[in-house]
Amino acid sequence: MRALSPYTPGEQPRVDGLIKLNTNEHPLSPSPRALDAMRGQVGEGLRRYPDPEATALRAAIAQTEQLDISQVFVGNGSDEVLAHCFQAFLAGQERLAVPDITYSFYPVWASLYGVSMRPLALQPDFSVDIDAFASTEAPIILANPNAPTGIALSLTDVAQLVGARADRLVVVDEAYFGFGADTAARLLSEFDNLLITRSLSKSHALAGLRVGYALGSPELIEGLVRVKDSFNSYPIDAIAQAGAAAAITDREWFLESAATVCNNRTRLTEGLAALGFEVCPSQANFVFATHSSQPGAAIFQHLRESNILVRRWDKSRIADHLRISVGTEAECDQLLDCLRRFLQ
Repeated sequence: MRALSPYTPGEQPRVDGLIKLNTNEHPLSPSPRALDAMRGQVGEGLRRYPDPEATALRAAIAQTEQLDISQVFVGNGSDEVLAHCFQAFLAGQERLAVPDITYSFYPVWASLYGVSMRPLALQPDFSVDIDAFASTEAPIILANPNAPTGIALSLTDVAQLVGARADRLVVVDEAYFGFGADTAARLLSEFDNLLITRSLSKSHALAGLRVGYALGSPELIEGLVRVKDSFNSYPIDAIAQAGAAAAITDREWFLESAATVCNNRTRLTEGLAALGFEVCPSQANFVFATHSSQPGAAIFQHLRESNILVRRWDKSRIADHLRISVGTEAECDQLLDCLRRFLQ
C-alpha cells in the first residue's frame, strides 16, 4: 500500500469569481428533465434500497444505443467502471498496451491490480500509432478522444485495432463521447472483444452525480457484474438512477448542448491560434495547446494568479502544454483576454 501513488484529480477550490477550466466539466446546466426526475425521487421512497440492477437506467442506455440490456453495465462514474475492468479482465496481466500520453489514472489501476503496463509512444503530432497497437499481443486500453490531447481515432482505426486479434481485449474509454468523435458502439455487433466505457460527467453535465457505464458483449458485461456484486451490490442510488435515465433519454438537450460546446471550442481554438498558440485538433470538451515562445509553467501560473484554472503536467514531452476546458463564451473570452494581456 505504501508503494501506491494514487491518482491526483484536478483542483476543486471554492473561490469567488474563479473561472474553472481545469477539470473538463460541462459549461451548461444539466437537462431540466433530469433535474425534475431527481427531485421526484426525494421523499419517503428513499428508505428503500435502490434497484441493484439499475434496470430502468440500463434499458434507457440500451434503447439509445440500439443494444440489448444485457450489453449494458452501470457504475459510479466511468472511473469505477474502468476499475472493475482492470479487476475483472486485466489483473495479473504481464502486459497492457496504453499510449505513453493518456489518462493518468490508468497506471494507478495497473499498480493497484498488479498489471504491467507497456506504454506505446504517440506519433510526433500526438496521434495514436495504429500499426504499433494493432501488432501487439497485449490487451489494449485507450481513451478516444485521447486525454489530454483531445485527438480522436476514426471508427476505421478502432475497427483495425479490435479486429487485428479476436482473442485480445480492447477497452475504448469514451469519457469524452458526444463532442464530435466517432463512437465505437456500432462495432459491438461485429466484435465481442470490445468493451466501451462512458461517463455522464462530460456529455450530460452530471459530474456531481457520478454515473458511468460500459457497453460490450453479454459475456464481458457479466464479468463486470460479477466483480460489482462481489464488491457493492447497490452502487447507483435511486436519485442517480432516475436522473441519469432521464438525461439519457433527453436527446434534444444532449444534441443542443453538445453543439454549443463544439461552437465554443471552435471560437476558443481560433482565439488561441491568433495569440500564437498551437492547438491540437480536439474532438473533446477541452483543447490542448502550447505557445510558440512562452513556457507552459509561466502561462499556467499567470492564469492561476488571475483566478483562472487550467491543467498542466510536468511530464517532459507535454510540460509546455496546457489543457483548457471549454467553458461558456464569457469564460473563454475572459481567458483569451487574460492571455492577451500576459503576452503583451
